Amino acid sequence: QVQLVESGGGLVQPGGSLRLSCAASGSIFSITIMGWYRQAPGKERELVALISSLGGTNYADSVKGRFTISRDNTKNTVSLQMNSLKPEDTAVYYCNANVSPYRGSSYIMYWGQGTQVTVSS
Repeated sequence: QVQLVESGGGLVQPGGSLRLSCAASGSIFSITIMGWYRQAPGKERELVALISSLGGTNYADSVKGRFTISRDNTKNTVSLQMNSLKPEDTAVYYCNANVSPYRGSSYIMYWGQGTQVTVSS
């Protein structure tokens, strides 16, 4: 079994910054894509940012230039640095990882439990 544990959420004023972190643990042979999604009240979950094992990244248009995703393959962690936060960034943020538990096994997508980010004055 694989667990993803997020940390770093909280309350911040507009224009402020937060850094989210996510650590994957358990039975892990390799991880391909890691990413962050978010879900605001009454809305569907949406992609925020993705990063491949080689460091290639993809961002939602709404966060380009403000958010930066990074990962440490040696520690199976992924982080999201969020700058210039806006009230519309308020949501529960979920970590996601595509994991192969054993050599030769299929990849399985895992999710963290979510961490609340609130941007408000």
